[in-house]
Amino acid sequence: MRKVVLASILFLSFIVLAACGSGSDDDTLAELQEEGKVKVGFANEKPYAYEEDGELKGAAVDIAKAVFKELGIDEVEGQLADFGDLVAGLDAGKFDAVTAGMAITPERCENVAFGEPEMKYGEGLIVKKGNPKNLTSYEDIADDPDITVSIMQGATEIGFVKDVGVDEDQIKTAPDIPATFSDVQSGRADATTGTEMTIKMALLSADTDELEFVEEFEQPDVEGNPSYGSAAFRQSDETLLEEYNEALAKLKEDGTVAELLEANDFSEVSNMVEDEVTAEKVCNGEF
Repeated sequence: MRKVVLASILFLSFIVLAACGSGSDDDTLAELQEEGKVKVGFANEKPYAYEEDGELKGAAVDIAKAVFKELGIDEVEGQLADFGDLVAGLDAGKFDAVTAGMAITPERCENVAFGEPEMKYGEGLIVKKGNPKNLTSYEDIADDPDITVSIMQGATEIGFVKDVGVDEDQIKTAPDIPATFSDVQSGRADATTGTEMTIKMALLSADTDELEFVEEFEQPDVEGNPSYGSAAFRQSDETLLEEYNEALAKLKEDGTVAELLEANDFSEVSNMVEDEVTAEKVCNGEF
């Protein structure tokens, strides 16, 4: 009799646990809607997502705010983190989503669930004033083993420069864009690279005559360039991702996304995502 009772208790316990587990991906969205607030991780990278006078701003932020508002979530609370720590923070539950214009890559797709692409962008290069090393491409860096490049931790550009032959010993990493600028200014590196819009805006903010943007920079012919940026979610939050994508599609169709990109100095022509580009295709390496 005891065995029967024990078996019944274990069976009922299993059913309860299974029921709790099966609804877990619905919980996040329901909880966010009930609270009316979502915590998003960002990396203080202008013009994608950054903090100014205590307010969270940027193209990725504005798009996320508009989408979450469609979902009945009016408050977006920014959580600042180093770019390389965003995915780990999302996985650990520190954030409900990452809103940093993060590039979709097959490698990142193994750890997070990306929303549909919201923007696309290319690369840029910053060097000392006068470009003393005459650098106009990643290949120029690869061709001279004495040249070093400083890149933000976790950025896709680390993979890009390696793909064209830049040696690991030539790459220096830093926690953020200002730190990469400092490396170049101090002579610890000969150049820094990042997405074109990011480093252009950062150079304007730095207000320095020691550095310059390489206008004649040749875009690298590597997989993943141009990059497609979107919000990222935990893979378990399937309902949140699905509802986010549906609201995003509505805002793309009515022109809201294009307007928000232009308001943040992006181009409606060169930075808008083509209709055939999807997160799934980019994750599969098709773009």
